[in-house]
Amino acid sequence: MREKTGICLLNDSFPPLIDGVANAVVNYAQRLTERGDAVTVATPAVPGADDSAFPFPVLRYPSFDTRKKLGYVSGRPFSPELAARLQKEGVGVLHTHCPIVSTFLARELRDVVDAPIVLTYHTKFDIDIAKAVRGKLLQESAIHALVQNISACDEVWTVSHGAGENLRSLGYQGDYLVMPNGVDLPRGRLAPEEIRAVTGGFDLPDGVPCFLFVGRLMWYKGIRIILDALASLRDQGQPFRMVFLGGGVDEPDIRKYTEELGLTDRCLFPGSVRDRQALRTWYCRADLFLFPSTFDTNGLVVREAAACGLPSVLIRGSCAAEDVTDGVTGFLIEENAPSMAACLTELLRTPEKLRSVGKAAEEGLYLSWADAVDHAAARYETVMERYRSGQRRKPTLPDEMFRSVGELMALSGQISAFGEELSQELRCGGSEVANKMRTGYEETKEKLVSGGEEFARKLRENQAETKEKFLATGEELARKMRENQAESRERWDSFCQMLDRYL
Repeated sequence: MREKTGICLLNDSFPPLIDGVANAVVNYAQRLTERGDAVTVATPAVPGADDSAFPFPVLRYPSFDTRKKLGYVSGRPFSPELAARLQKEGVGVLHTHCPIVSTFLARELRDVVDAPIVLTYHTKFDIDIAKAVRGKLLQESAIHALVQNISACDEVWTVSHGAGENLRSLGYQGDYLVMPNGVDLPRGRLAPEEIRAVTGGFDLPDGVPCFLFVGRLMWYKGIRIILDALASLRDQGQPFRMVFLGGGVDEPDIRKYTEELGLTDRCLFPGSVRDRQALRTWYCRADLFLFPSTFDTNGLVVREAAACGLPSVLIRGSCAAEDVTDGVTGFLIEENAPSMAACLTELLRTPEKLRSVGKAAEEGLYLSWADAVDHAAARYETVMERYRSGQRRKPTLPDEMFRSVGELMALSGQISAFGEELSQELRCGGSEVANKMRTGYEETKEKLVSGGEEFARKLRENQAETKEKFLATGEELARKMRENQAESRERWDSFCQMLDRYL
């Protein structure tokens, strides 16, 4: 019998917050649990989240509720409770799926649980940073910190070759492996009655072509290309329906633009569909999947569509189109509305082409989550063996600081656990309470003193280096501020806004 492996999956998003990466983490956790591994998911707390239905523990750490501004919560990567639990249960691998907060926490936990860190780079975080942080200097600083975070991991995976190229463009110089995500939908189409049960209440006339988009409703997903192309088809007198499944901060503007183009009666916005069987139904109802995104690094929805025999229209050279052959397993266009309009016009004349390409996509693009995670689990073994044999990164100053924070979390967790145990004893009574109090007090006092002295020693050792780096950074910032006063003012305002958002 195979030895059970303790695996902690970390990500900044998780249900009830839904996106492609959150879906990936859910499927990793489910498949690893089915394999017999001991899986724990660590993710920020979300108000009202109910994790009771998951067959694995979900540990929530403190967060700021920033959903109105960012669409997500912002985690605070300091959790003594999480550290204490993982230390007690044992972890063989820390697998983080976000290179920001989740990886900060993983670096704090690495020495606490004595396990390597694997990071999967899912998406183009430079675009996310550009949207969240205003000012070139602050963006560059954020990207530099992100790359340092990624470089600190023991192994880096990307979900596609395109994602790896994006990572290289940010300045990452280490090695990486391509580990594609899978699909949790079964292959094949549903029966007509099953499709009607979910979609029958919508304005989808029989015989009228139905186009589908699935994902966050954000302009950078290429949605403007879709709408402009559909306006061209409408002007040609072509009947159609367009279904946008999902939600996002740009949805109000997208709906407004749809109205401005006079497409309101042809475009449907059913919202986010969390039930996977219902989502499968929509894929089976559509005639063509439209996904003109150059942002996505894997295009999981393209593989979901392929599982249902639904062909996709994609941007040539995009990551989503990486494994697609034009006219064989999908359709490739240039990144503009006229190109999409021309493609749709031609395909609507040849419906038999849609069916044949959809079948080829089902056979050629489908990858199950079971196969994807089994491949990842085999790689875990290599990473753990390498870590146990001493093949580790040379520690840096930031590593030492993260280690100190981790030790502080672990110690705080132990103190908390001792307090809970003591409280239980006090409630239950017993002659050994006083002795435990004395013993626990002395042990805790010793750990606090030694831990504090060690932390202070590390600070003294690195004080000169830290001071030098701080002064150099300050001088460089001052120089740039003098060179461009107006830009510096804008950056300062952005910095203040960022502090206001997170503090």
